[in-house]
Amino acid sequence: MRIAGWRTPGDWQALKSLLLTRSDQADWEKAYTEYFLERLRLRYLEPIQVLRENSSYQGEGFSMVAIQCSLVEFLESTVQGLKYRYLRRGEKLGLYEYSSTKDIFVKFLTARKPFCEYFDTGIANDFYAGVRCGLLHEATTRNGWRIWGKDRDDRIIDPTQKIIFRDNMQDAFLAFISEYKGQLISTHELQLAFIRKFDSLCE
Repeated sequence: MRIAGWRTPGDWQALKSLLLTRSDQADWEKAYTEYFLERLRLRYLEPIQVLRENSSYQGEGFSMVAIQCSLVEFLESTVQGLKYRYLRRGEKLGLYEYSSTKDIFVKFLTARKPFCEYFDTGIANDFYAGVRCGLLHEATTRNGWRIWGKDRDDRIIDPTQKIIFRDNMQDAFLAFISEYKGQLISTHELQLAFIRKFDSLCE
């Protein structure tokens, strides 16, 4: 099992022990770079970049935004230190578990910069239903949403016209990921959440 490049759960446990015992800034920079960023780079960022660099504007935006929608859930669940769990009838969520992807999705768009500058709760809910669910379930957008390449004013979306600017959206993800590094290194609550998330990825 590989959780970040060639790194295994055993590698993570070795680093985790350092993070818990001495909590050195260099150790957290290593956790961010070698685990968080490496996982994102290989599984999300580089595949999107390949599509972006070879764009013909003939439909690859659907693939890009579908990956971006998956990225939303991973980022927010990492920030909160949550593990997804599918609930069967009669089951209840444990501590630091979630089953509603909608709640996670909307939270990210309305609370995390720079996305929160463009999304309120209503727009985020509509985006979840029309874009996230449309793309992942039917390979199409719904509710009037459209995908364009890039906005000349660098907007992520045009909520009035229901347009997603896929390239600007990707730039926003990169900005968030870069900002998260400083927050992770300096914030104990985020560090505990990070450990919970990567523990869950090793299960």
